[in-house]
Amino acid sequence: MISSNEVSVAKAQQKGQIRIIGGRWRGRKLAVLHAEGLRPTGDRIKETLFNWIQFDLAGSRVLDLFAGTGSLGFEALSRGAAQATFVETHLPAARQLQENIALLKAEASVETRSAEQLLPSLPANSVDLILIDPPFQQGWLPRIIPLLENSGCLTEHALIYVECERREDFSQWPSNWHLLRDKEIGQVHFRLFTRES
Repeated sequence: MISSNEVSVAKAQQKGQIRIIGGRWRGRKLAVLHAEGLRPTGDRIKETLFNWIQFDLAGSRVLDLFAGTGSLGFEALSRGAAQATFVETHLPAARQLQENIALLKAEASVETRSAEQLLPSLPANSVDLILIDPPFQQGWLPRIIPLLENSGCLTEHALIYVECERREDFSQWPSNWHLLRDKEIGQVHFRLFTRES
């Protein structure tokens, strides 16, 4: 008889795919794990986001804070970002990210520390674009948003993308974050801010 733990491990080892939809790797498919909580951003949302920021990506330094499959970070790299850091504490998913980085020969790295551990250690003014797509229903935004702003890692005029569940009622954005775009698709609410010092 197979235990529930063995079933979970087996599921985590199964692989699906994500597709890069624009840029130099357009059409490339990358292997991703089927693991609980890994929820790649849908293509409609991804296309909308990258239409919003297409002219701001060239040479940018990207932090994909809850990377999961890396769908957003790889899309940013494909479209001209200079470097990306993927933050993922689920070790099998982090290993898959490293494999995909090697496959693409991308200028990127993987951090397995939690967002709460990593943010205070980042150099000042080192992030031009941050992608925040935390697991739903875990209360991440009230913990992460103040920590992010206080860390000093964001450059002036950094772009901040936040994706959350539509019903999540969070509105305590820092006063120097200015909302540029705001949209809902299905059960997902996503926003784009710019930051001023």
